[in-house]
Amino acid sequence: MNKKYKYGNRTIETSNTDKVFFKEADITKGDIIEYYRKVSGYILPHIKDRPLNLHRAPDGLGGQDFYQQKAPDYFPSWIKRAKVKKEDGSTIEHAICNNDSTLVYLADQACIALHIWLSRIGDIRKPDKMIFDLDPVDEDGFSSVKKAAKRLKNFLNRLKIEPYIMTTGSKGIHVVISLRPEYDFDDVRGTARKIAEKLSEKYPDELTYHQSKAKRKGRLFLDYLRNSYGQTSVCPYSVRLKEGAPVATPLSWGDLSKSGLDSKSYNIKNIFKRLSRIDDPWQDIYKKKVSLDTLKKVL
Repeated sequence: MNKKYKYGNRTIETSNTDKVFFKEADITKGDIIEYYRKVSGYILPHIKDRPLNLHRAPDGLGGQDFYQQKAPDYFPSWIKRAKVKKEDGSTIEHAICNNDSTLVYLADQACIALHIWLSRIGDIRKPDKMIFDLDPVDEDGFSSVKKAAKRLKNFLNRLKIEPYIMTTGSKGIHVVISLRPEYDFDDVRGTARKIAEKLSEKYPDELTYHQSKAKRKGRLFLDYLRNSYGQTSVCPYSVRLKEGAPVATPLSWGDLSKSGLDSKSYNIKNIFKRLSRIDDPWQDIYKKKVSLDTLKKVL
Protein backbone atom coordinates (compact mmCIF):
# COMPACT_ATOMS: atom_id res chain seq x y z
CA MET A 1 0.00 0.00 0.00
CA ASN A 2 1.46 3.34 -1.06
CA LYS A 3 1.94 5.95 1.66
CA LYS A 4 2.22 9.71 1.87
CA TYR A 5 4.84 11.33 4.06
CA LYS A 6 4.36 14.95 5.12
CA TYR A 7 7.26 17.23 6.03
CA GLY A 8 6.00 20.74 6.63
CA ASN A 9 4.31 21.87 3.42
CA ARG A 10 5.85 19.02 1.42
CA THR A 11 4.14 15.73 0.74
CA ILE A 12 6.08 12.75 -0.62
CA GLU A 13 3.72 10.37 -2.42
CA THR A 14 5.38 7.00 -2.70
CA SER A 15 4.72 4.42 -5.41
CA ASN A 16 5.04 0.68 -5.97
CA THR A 17 5.73 0.13 -2.29
CA ASP A 18 4.64 -3.52 -2.50
CA LYS A 19 7.30 -4.35 -5.09
CA VAL A 20 9.71 -6.91 -3.65
CA PHE A 21 13.27 -5.56 -3.76
CA PHE A 22 15.04 -8.37 -1.86
CA LYS A 23 13.33 -11.65 -2.63
CA GLU A 24 14.93 -14.05 -0.14
CA ALA A 25 14.42 -11.67 2.79
CA ASP A 26 10.96 -10.58 1.54
CA ILE A 27 11.89 -6.90 1.76
CA THR A 28 9.84 -4.48 -0.31
CA LYS A 29 10.44 -1.02 -1.69
CA GLY A 30 8.13 0.24 1.04
CA ASP A 31 10.37 -1.37 3.66
CA ILE A 32 13.38 0.49 2.23
CA ILE A 33 11.50 3.80 2.27
CA GLU A 34 10.37 3.22 5.85
CA TYR A 35 13.92 2.29 6.88
CA TYR A 36 15.32 5.55 5.57
CA ARG A 37 12.49 7.47 7.24
CA LYS A 38 13.30 5.90 10.60
CA VAL A 39 17.10 6.14 10.33
CA SER A 40 17.17 9.76 9.15
CA GLY A 41 18.36 11.12 12.50
CA TYR A 42 21.42 8.89 12.32
CA ILE A 43 22.24 9.28 8.64
CA LEU A 44 21.70 13.00 8.02
CA PRO A 45 24.72 14.25 10.04
CA HIS A 46 26.98 12.09 7.85
CA ILE A 47 25.41 13.05 4.54
CA LYS A 48 24.80 16.77 5.10
CA ASP A 49 26.23 19.05 2.36
CA ARG A 50 28.05 16.19 0.63
CA PRO A 51 27.62 15.53 -3.11
CA LEU A 52 25.84 12.21 -3.67
CA ASN A 53 26.42 9.28 -5.95
CA LEU A 54 23.13 7.37 -5.94
CA HIS A 55 23.02 3.59 -6.37
CA ARG A 56 19.59 2.97 -7.82
CA ALA A 57 17.75 -0.27 -8.54
CA PRO A 58 14.17 0.34 -9.75
CA ASP A 59 13.39 -3.40 -9.72
CA GLY A 60 15.46 -4.28 -6.67
CA LEU A 61 18.19 -6.86 -6.35
CA GLY A 62 18.56 -8.90 -9.54
CA GLY A 63 17.17 -6.18 -11.79
CA GLN A 64 19.05 -3.46 -13.59
CA ASP A 65 20.96 -1.15 -11.25
CA PHE A 66 23.08 1.91 -11.93
CA TYR A 67 25.06 4.67 -10.25
CA GLN A 68 23.87 8.21 -10.82
CA GLN A 69 25.98 11.24 -9.99
CA LYS A 70 24.00 13.88 -11.87
CA ALA A 71 20.76 14.95 -10.24
CA PRO A 72 18.01 14.19 -12.79
CA ASP A 73 16.09 17.13 -14.22
CA TYR A 74 12.81 15.70 -12.93
CA PHE A 75 13.89 15.85 -9.28
CA PRO A 76 11.69 18.50 -7.60
CA SER A 77 13.08 22.02 -7.33
CA TRP A 78 13.09 21.88 -3.51
CA ILE A 79 15.85 19.26 -3.54
CA LYS A 80 19.15 21.03 -3.02
CA ARG A 81 21.75 20.70 -5.76
CA ALA A 82 25.41 21.65 -6.04
CA LYS A 83 27.50 22.11 -9.17
CA VAL A 84 30.89 20.52 -8.68
CA LYS A 85 33.89 20.75 -10.98
CA LYS A 86 35.23 17.52 -12.41
CA GLU A 87 38.94 16.99 -12.93
CA ASP A 88 38.56 17.70 -16.65
CA GLY A 89 37.13 21.15 -15.89
CA SER A 90 33.52 20.35 -16.72
CA THR A 91 30.84 20.47 -14.03
CA ILE A 92 28.23 18.06 -12.76
CA GLU A 93 25.21 18.90 -10.63
CA HIS A 94 24.85 16.56 -7.68
CA ALA A 95 21.86 16.15 -5.40
CA ILE A 96 22.41 17.16 -1.77
CA CYS A 97 20.43 15.52 1.03
CA ASN A 98 20.10 17.71 4.12
CA ASN A 99 16.62 16.80 5.37
CA ASP A 100 14.12 13.99 5.93
CA SER A 101 11.97 14.87 2.95
CA THR A 102 14.87 14.55 0.51
CA LEU A 103 15.95 11.25 2.07
CA VAL A 104 12.46 9.75 1.74
CA TYR A 105 12.12 11.09 -1.81
CA LEU A 106 15.40 9.46 -2.81
CA ALA A 107 14.29 6.16 -1.29
CA ASP A 108 11.07 6.37 -3.31
CA GLN A 109 13.25 6.83 -6.40
CA ALA A 110 14.73 3.39 -5.64
CA CYS A 111 18.01 4.81 -4.32
CA ILE A 112 19.13 1.78 -2.38
CA ALA A 113 22.60 2.97 -1.39
CA LEU A 114 23.92 6.47 -0.81
CA HIS A 115 27.56 7.12 -1.59
CA ILE A 116 29.05 10.40 -0.39
CA TRP A 117 32.07 12.58 -1.03
CA LEU A 118 34.77 12.88 1.62
CA SER A 119 34.35 16.66 1.51
CA ARG A 120 31.45 19.08 1.81
CA ILE A 121 30.27 21.69 -0.68
CA GLY A 122 31.50 24.57 1.48
CA ASP A 123 35.12 23.54 0.85
CA ILE A 124 34.88 20.82 -1.75
CA ARG A 125 38.61 20.30 -2.32
CA LYS A 126 39.43 19.80 1.37
CA PRO A 127 38.25 16.46 2.78
CA ASP A 128 37.15 16.14 6.38
CA LYS A 129 37.74 12.38 6.48
CA MET A 130 40.58 10.00 5.68
CA ILE A 131 39.45 6.48 4.82
CA PHE A 132 41.20 3.12 4.67
CA ASP A 133 39.11 0.53 2.84
CA LEU A 134 39.91 -3.00 4.04
CA ASP A 135 38.49 -5.89 2.03
CA PRO A 136 39.20 -9.59 2.59
CA VAL A 137 41.78 -11.30 0.44
CA ASP A 138 39.32 -14.13 -0.23
CA GLU A 139 35.70 -15.00 0.54
CA ASP A 140 36.56 -16.52 3.92
CA GLY A 141 39.00 -13.85 5.00
CA PHE A 142 36.96 -11.52 7.21
CA SER A 143 39.06 -12.46 10.21
CA SER A 144 42.06 -11.02 8.37
CA VAL A 145 40.10 -7.78 7.86
CA LYS A 146 39.38 -7.51 11.58
CA LYS A 147 43.02 -8.21 12.35
CA ALA A 148 44.20 -5.57 9.88
CA ALA A 149 41.76 -3.03 11.35
CA LYS A 150 43.17 -3.65 14.83
CA ARG A 151 46.72 -3.31 13.50
CA LEU A 152 45.78 0.03 11.96
CA LYS A 153 44.06 1.23 15.14
CA ASN A 154 47.05 0.36 17.31
CA PHE A 155 49.40 2.11 14.91
CA LEU A 156 47.26 5.26 14.90
CA ASN A 157 46.81 5.16 18.68
CA ARG A 158 50.58 5.32 19.06
CA LEU A 159 50.39 8.51 17.00
CA LYS A 160 47.74 9.82 19.44
CA ILE A 161 44.97 9.38 16.85
CA GLU A 162 41.68 7.61 17.65
CA PRO A 163 40.13 6.26 14.42
CA TYR A 164 36.55 5.17 13.78
CA ILE A 165 35.39 1.90 12.27
CA MET A 166 32.42 0.76 10.20
CA THR A 167 31.31 -2.40 8.44
CA THR A 168 30.50 -1.53 4.84
CA GLY A 169 27.53 -3.87 4.41
CA SER A 170 29.37 -5.30 1.42
CA LYS A 171 32.74 -7.05 1.81
CA GLY A 172 34.83 -5.30 4.39
CA ILE A 173 35.50 -2.51 6.82
CA HIS A 174 36.27 1.20 6.65
CA VAL A 175 38.68 2.70 9.16
CA VAL A 176 38.18 6.46 9.27
CA ILE A 177 40.07 9.44 10.69
CA SER A 178 38.00 12.59 11.19
CA LEU A 179 39.96 15.55 9.80
CA ARG A 180 39.85 19.28 9.96
CA PRO A 181 39.27 20.36 6.33
CA GLU A 182 42.62 22.12 6.01
CA TYR A 183 44.44 20.25 3.22
CA ASP A 184 43.56 19.13 -0.27
CA PHE A 185 43.00 15.56 -1.40
CA ASP A 186 46.55 15.09 -2.66
CA ASP A 187 47.96 15.90 0.79
CA VAL A 188 45.46 13.66 2.56
CA ARG A 189 46.01 10.76 0.17
CA GLY A 190 49.79 11.16 0.40
CA THR A 191 49.62 10.99 4.19
CA ALA A 192 47.32 7.96 4.03
CA ARG A 193 49.82 6.25 1.73
CA LYS A 194 52.63 6.87 4.25
CA ILE A 195 50.54 5.25 6.97
CA ALA A 196 49.85 2.26 4.70
CA GLU A 197 53.54 1.99 3.81
CA LYS A 198 54.71 2.06 7.42
CA LEU A 199 52.13 -0.48 8.53
CA SER A 200 53.04 -2.74 5.59
CA GLU A 201 56.70 -2.53 6.57
CA LYS A 202 55.79 -3.53 10.12
CA TYR A 203 53.67 -6.51 8.99
CA PRO A 204 55.12 -7.47 5.58
CA ASP A 205 53.60 -10.96 5.55
CA GLU A 206 50.07 -9.71 6.23
CA LEU A 207 49.63 -6.25 4.69
CA THR A 208 50.56 -4.32 1.58
CA TYR A 209 50.10 -0.83 0.18
CA HIS A 210 50.53 -2.00 -3.41
CA GLN A 211 47.50 -1.52 -5.63
CA SER A 212 48.64 -4.13 -8.14
CA LYS A 213 47.09 -7.52 -7.39
CA ALA A 214 50.21 -9.18 -8.77
CA LYS A 215 52.29 -7.57 -6.01
CA ARG A 216 49.91 -8.38 -3.16
CA LYS A 217 50.78 -12.09 -3.00
CA GLY A 218 47.91 -12.99 -0.69
CA ARG A 219 48.34 -9.96 1.58
CA LEU A 220 45.54 -7.60 2.52
CA PHE A 221 45.59 -4.30 0.61
CA LEU A 222 45.44 -1.19 2.81
CA ASP A 223 43.42 0.75 0.28
CA TYR A 224 44.15 4.44 0.73
CA LEU A 225 43.17 5.43 -2.83
CA ARG A 226 39.62 6.40 -1.94
CA ASN A 227 41.13 9.62 -0.54
CA SER A 228 40.97 11.28 -3.95
CA TYR A 229 38.98 14.15 -5.39
CA GLY A 230 35.66 12.90 -6.76
CA GLN A 231 35.84 9.51 -5.03
CA THR A 232 32.99 8.46 -2.77
CA SER A 233 32.42 6.07 0.11
CA VAL A 234 29.23 4.43 1.31
CA CYS A 235 27.40 6.57 3.85
CA PRO A 236 27.05 5.29 7.42
CA TYR A 237 23.66 3.58 7.83
CA SER A 238 23.16 3.26 4.07
CA VAL A 239 21.52 0.10 2.78
CA ARG A 240 23.55 -1.98 0.31
CA LEU A 241 22.23 -3.77 -2.77
CA LYS A 242 23.00 -7.21 -1.34
CA GLU A 243 20.62 -9.97 -0.32
CA GLY A 244 19.12 -9.27 3.09
CA ALA A 245 19.50 -5.48 2.72
CA PRO A 246 22.64 -5.18 4.88
CA VAL A 247 23.48 -1.78 6.34
CA ALA A 248 26.84 0.00 6.56
CA THR A 249 27.15 0.11 10.33
CA PRO A 250 29.42 2.23 12.56
CA LEU A 251 30.96 0.07 15.27
CA SER A 252 32.76 0.51 18.54
CA TRP A 253 36.19 -1.10 18.54
CA GLY A 254 34.96 -3.61 21.08
CA ASP A 255 32.47 -4.90 18.50
CA LEU A 256 35.36 -6.45 16.56
CA SER A 257 35.69 -9.09 19.27
CA LYS A 258 32.12 -10.32 18.79
CA SER A 259 32.00 -13.84 17.43
CA GLY A 260 30.34 -14.11 14.05
CA LEU A 261 30.73 -10.44 13.17
CA ASP A 262 31.10 -9.83 9.46
CA SER A 263 30.52 -7.00 7.02
CA LYS A 264 26.83 -7.89 6.60
CA SER A 265 25.96 -8.58 10.25
CA TYR A 266 23.53 -5.68 10.44
CA ASN A 267 20.58 -5.11 8.13
CA ILE A 268 17.34 -3.13 8.01
CA LYS A 269 15.61 -5.79 10.13
CA ASN A 270 18.03 -5.81 13.08
CA ILE A 271 19.82 -2.45 13.06
CA PHE A 272 17.22 -0.66 15.19
CA LYS A 273 17.50 -3.32 17.90
CA ARG A 274 21.20 -2.49 18.04
CA LEU A 275 20.56 1.25 18.08
CA SER A 276 18.00 0.85 20.88
CA ARG A 277 20.70 -0.73 23.09
CA ILE A 278 23.74 1.41 22.36
CA ASP A 279 24.61 4.97 21.43
CA ASP A 280 25.79 5.62 17.89
CA PRO A 281 29.57 4.98 18.05
CA TRP A 282 30.07 7.78 15.50
CA GLN A 283 27.90 10.40 17.19
CA ASP A 284 30.94 12.56 18.05
CA ILE A 285 32.99 11.95 14.91
CA TYR A 286 32.70 15.52 13.62
CA LYS A 287 33.47 17.00 17.04
CA LYS A 288 36.82 15.23 17.36
CA LYS A 289 38.64 16.31 14.22
CA VAL A 290 42.36 15.85 13.82
CA SER A 291 44.70 18.23 12.03
CA LEU A 292 46.67 16.56 9.25
CA ASP A 293 49.69 18.44 10.63
CA THR A 294 49.53 16.12 13.65
CA LEU A 295 50.07 13.12 11.39
CA LYS A 296 52.65 14.77 9.17
CA LYS A 297 54.87 15.59 12.15
CA VAL A 298 55.07 12.02 13.37
CA LEU A 299 55.24 10.08 10.09
